Amino acid sequence: MRLLLDTHTFLWWLDGDAALSAAAQIAIADEENEVFLSSASAWEIATKFRLGKLPNATAIAIDVAGAAAAQGFSELPISLRHGERAGALPGPHRDPFDRMLVAQAILEDLSLVSNEQAFDAYGVRRLW
Repeated sequence: MRLLLDTHTFLWWLDGDAALSAAAQIAIADEENEVFLSSASAWEIATKFRLGKLPNATAIAIDVAGAAAAQGFSELPISLRHGERAGALPGPHRDPFDRMLVAQAILEDLSLVSNEQAFDAYGVRRLW
């Protein structure tokens, strides 16, 4: 299975947070699965850290790529196609990070690992 981690999923995984569902934990830990982290998540983490919304994430915010690589996760860059799809997505969901993750999951045929039920409206495969 090919997985794309939502930003909170990545942070909860790194922190060992009990908020991460058992199904998500099993899927991420399964070495048969290919796990991706989007550039959008690095952008979101750095932005939220700068704004003081992630005060305990200093080490992660200054090296998201290193934190992802240490877990064996693959980097998913943002392409022009991703940008076009994210901008064209219908609906009222306004979070640009979430819209990008949805677009990437659709275009790259990835299951989005997230507790965000709002993603279901876009027809994305969501694992939680």
